[in-house]
Amino acid sequence: MDRTVPKTGSEEIELYMRTYYSLLRSTHTVQVETLEESHMAMESSLHVHARRAEPDTSALVYSSLRLPPCMAEVDMVLVGQLERSFYEAGYTDLSQWPRVVAPGRRRRMHHNGSNTLAVFIASRSDIDDLVPILTAYQIEWNKFYRLLQGGDTKAFLRDNQGRQTPLTDDEAAILAGELRLAVDDLRRLEIIWGVAFFDTLYRMSQRRKQISLQLLSGSLADYRRATAYWWAELQDQLNNEVDLEQRPVYFVSSNTHSLVNLLTGFARREEENLLEYIKTCGYEQLLTEYHEIKNESASKNLDNFLYYVLKKYLVDGNKRTHDMLAADEKSIGIHRISSRSGFDIESQVIEVNKLRADWLDSRVADGFTQAQLSQSDAVILNIDYPLGMAAYEILSRITERVGHLMGVYIMGKAATLNGRVGDVMIPNVVHDEHSQNTYLFDNSFSAYDIASYMAFGMVLDNQKAISAPGTFLQNPRYMSVFYHEGYTDIEMEAGPYLSAIYEAFRPKRHPYNEIVNLYGVSFDIGFLHYASDTPMSKGHNLGAGSLSYTGVDPTYATAVAILRRIFNRDVQRIYQRTHVMNGLPPSH
Repeated sequence: MDRTVPKTGSEEIELYMRTYYSLLRSTHTVQVETLEESHMAMESSLHVHARRAEPDTSALVYSSLRLPPCMAEVDMVLVGQLERSFYEAGYTDLSQWPRVVAPGRRRRMHHNGSNTLAVFIASRSDIDDLVPILTAYQIEWNKFYRLLQGGDTKAFLRDNQGRQTPLTDDEAAILAGELRLAVDDLRRLEIIWGVAFFDTLYRMSQRRKQISLQLLSGSLADYRRATAYWWAELQDQLNNEVDLEQRPVYFVSSNTHSLVNLLTGFARREEENLLEYIKTCGYEQLLTEYHEIKNESASKNLDNFLYYVLKKYLVDGNKRTHDMLAADEKSIGIHRISSRSGFDIESQVIEVNKLRADWLDSRVADGFTQAQLSQSDAVILNIDYPLGMAAYEILSRITERVGHLMGVYIMGKAATLNGRVGDVMIPNVVHDEHSQNTYLFDNSFSAYDIASYMAFGMVLDNQKAISAPGTFLQNPRYMSVFYHEGYTDIEMEAGPYLSAIYEAFRPKRHPYNEIVNLYGVSFDIGFLHYASDTPMSKGHNLGAGSLSYTGVDPTYATAVAILRRIFNRDVQRIYQRTHVMNGLPPSH
C-alpha cells in the first residue's frame, strides 16, 4: 500500500522544538529570548511578520487571548503537572496565589500578585503550545517597546494610566501611527485588553519584556500521575451516585455547553429573559437576527441562536440563571465535575435514564421516547476537549478503568485547507505527527448525518486529517506538503485519541511510523471537525478573528449528530438485551 505522507513538513519547526526541549531540561530558568531566533526562523503561519519591525497584530492578539491579563506584569513562568511539583520547588504558598484565566485557552494558572505565573500542564502538548505563545508575546511586546519611546507618546500613556474609556478617533489615529498599525488593528487590541488597554501600553513603553521559563516537572510518569489524580477526583465528586467502572459509557470530547443545551431545553424556557437581555444590553444586530428568525425569513435555527445568547448571558454573571440551570441539570442526571487540583479539564457525567424527552432539542428528540430513555443504564462522559497529547493520556486512563466503553465521539475545531470557516470535516484517515502513524478507521458519521442540521456551511466526509503538534508549529511549507498529499484537515487531538484507541483493543503499545488499521474496533468511533481557520487564505489565521456566531451552526450540527448516534446505539443495545433476556435470538 502506497503511503503518501512526507517524512517531515519543516526542518525549521523540528529545530525549534528540539531547541526548547533541550533548554527545558535545565534545572535552572531558561530565557525566552534564547528561543526568539529559532521561533522567527520557523516562519509560523500564526506569526507571519515575526521578523518585521512593525507589530504583527494577529500574533499579539492570538497570544494575548491565550495568556491571562496579568501577563503584562509577569517575567517568570513556572510549569508543572501537580501541586507537589511546585511545593517541592519551594513554592509552598501556591494555594494562596489567586487563580487567573485566559479567554482563549483553558489552562489552570495562578499569579503570585507580582511577577510570577504558575502554569499546570496535562501533557507535552501544553509545552508545544505555551512556549511559542510566550515567545510570540515577548517578540511583539518588544516591538511595541521600541515604537513607544517618543516623548509625547510616553507622556500620553503616563497621563492615561488607569483610564477605562476608549480612545477617541483622533487619539487612535495618532497612536496607531506611532505603532505603525492600522487603526482597526489598534481597536482590536483595545477590545482584547479591555480595561487594561492603557496600563498595558504604558508598561510596554517602560521596559522590554524578558520572560524566564522553568519546567519543574515533565516526565511521562508525572503526566500519568496527574491523569490518575484527575480520574480519582472525578470518581470522588460523583460521590458513589454513578459508578463509571460498572456502567456502559459513551465517551464524548466536545465542550461544556453544547450537549447540556441540547439536553436541558433551558434556553427555550428562558427565551423571554434572553430577549430582554439582548434588548437591555443594546445588541441590535442580535435583536435583528432574532426577529428575522421568528419571521421565518432567515434559515438559522432559533435554538442555536438562543444557545449563543445564553452563553453570553451566563458569562455576564446572572446568578438566578446559573442557579436555575444547575437545578435543572441536577434534576435530569447531569453531573458537572470540575478539576480541583492538577490540570484543568471539566467533565460532565450524564445519566441517560434520567433525561426528559420533552426537554430535548427537537432535532435530538425526533424518533426517541421517554420510555426508551428511561430503560437505559448508560452514561455519557463528556470532557471539555483537551489539548493535543492530553487526549491520549485521558482516554488511556478511561479505557483502563471503564469496563463497558460503548463509543468514542470527538468534536473539535480544526483548520481547513480546502473549505471555509464553519464547514464540517469528517476524516477517515488521520496522520499523527506525534507517533508518525497513519490511522485508517471507519468513522461512524457521514455527511448525511450532519448536512440536514447545517444552515450554511458544507459537510465534507472522507477527508484526510493531520494531527499537528501545536497551532504555532505550522508554516506554509508544512501545510503545503500535506495539502499536496490530500491532507486538508489540520487539528491536534485525533491522532492522540486514535493512539489510545489502538491500545484499548490491541495487546501492545501503539506502534511508531506505521500504517495502522483500526477497522474492527469493538466500540463505535466518530470524529467531527468544524473549521475555525483557513490558514492557506492570507490574513485568515486564528489570530485574525474568532468564530463568534459563525461557530454556532457547525457546533450544534455536530453535537446533535453525536447525541442522535448515542441514543440510536443505546436503543438498539437495550432492544438486543431485552431480546436475549426473553429467550429470543438477537435481532440484526
